Amino acid sequence: MSEAPGFRVTFPVRIGDINYGGHMGNDRFLALFQDARLAFLASLGASEREIGEGLGLIMSEAHVAFKAEVFYGEELEVNVCVGELKDTRFRLDYQVDRKGDGRTVATGYTLLVAFDYSRRRVSRLPEAFRGRLRDSAC
Repeated sequence: MSEAPGFRVTFPVRIGDINYGGHMGNDRFLALFQDARLAFLASLGASEREIGEGLGLIMSEAHVAFKAEVFYGEELEVNVCVGELKDTRFRLDYQVDRKGDGRTVATGYTLLVAFDYSRRRVSRLPEAFRGRLRDSAC
C-alpha cells in the first residue's frame, strides 16, 4: 500500500505507547488507526460524528496485523485509503511504516458504518461523502 495513492500522516511513538515488553503495545495500534482516521476524515471535511446529512460513523470491525517491533522515539507514517465501499459502510485500510528505515511495522483495517445517532440506526452513506471516499480508494 505504501506505493498506492492514499492519505499519509506521521506520528511520533510516545512513552505512553510503550508496554512492559519495551516496545509499542498492541492496543496502541488501534489508537494510532483512530488518530490517522480522524486526520483522514478531516481532510475530507468530515468527522466521525458528521459525514453529512446529520449522520456519523460507528466502527463495526477492526483488525491489526503486527509485522515488527516499534520503539520509543521512532516516527511512524500511516497510510490510509478506502478499500471497500458499500451502500452503508466502508473499509479503511492502514499501513504503518517506520520512517527511519521504511519497514512496514503493521497493517490493518477498520470497517465503518454510517450511523444516525439521533435514531440509533444504520443509514446509507450520503452520496457526497461516498464521492469523496471513492476519490481515496486504494
